[in-house]
Amino acid sequence: MTLIMGKITKNQKISRSKIDPSLFYTLKDASKLVKEVSTTKFDASVDLAIRLGVDPKKSNEMVRGVVTLPHGTGKNLRVLALVTPDKESEATEAGADFVGLEEYLQKIKNGWTDVDVIVTMPSVMGKLGPLGRVLGPRGLMPNPKTGTVTMDIKKAVSDVKGGKIDFKVDKSGIIHAAIGKVSFSEDKIFENADELVKTIVRLKPSTTKGTYIKSIFMSSTMSPSVPVEAKFS
Repeated sequence: MTLIMGKITKNQKISRSKIDPSLFYTLKDASKLVKEVSTTKFDASVDLAIRLGVDPKKSNEMVRGVVTLPHGTGKNLRVLALVTPDKESEATEAGADFVGLEEYLQKIKNGWTDVDVIVTMPSVMGKLGPLGRVLGPRGLMPNPKTGTVTMDIKKAVSDVKGGKIDFKVDKSGIIHAAIGKVSFSEDKIFENADELVKTIVRLKPSTTKGTYIKSIFMSSTMSPSVPVEAKFS
């Protein structure tokens, strides 16, 4: 079978030539380099891929958490607040894009998922159970551990709008997270990346043996990855 490789553009060749594959860059240097190698005409997202030395199949090694990035993600996240009428004004004032309950439960049941984050109240979670097959695979199911199931709807919405992201290790042992845009200054990219990595280090399971953070790669949309020193554990 013949594999047809996508043609590498001149700009992509130039970008790749700026990255020395034999080096592992400091987080600070990578934050600068990721801007230099971006070739897109739009404001690309900057992402971190962090491989951990954990077994995600074991419940006590499932690394997940939340972090508030100092400079946000640069994305305008669409927030749905599934709340009872007495909480609607609170959610709206905090900046939720969609506010309501039964109407949106029906829309989700019909396949609508045009949001980035859903926040709700403990009393509503029972109604979301049957919608797990729609919300779960898309990472939209609210969770008390990430602060998206709470009576303090105002804080939950404000946190999401202010740059709070949740993350968890996937089946391959990797955490993927968006930490900004290439339009951010290198200092802002670095500070966001540093905050995420330090948070993950703090969440190291007590049962984990050997190297915890195995590798880190920083990249922007459609651009080559920058290998980063994993000297954090």
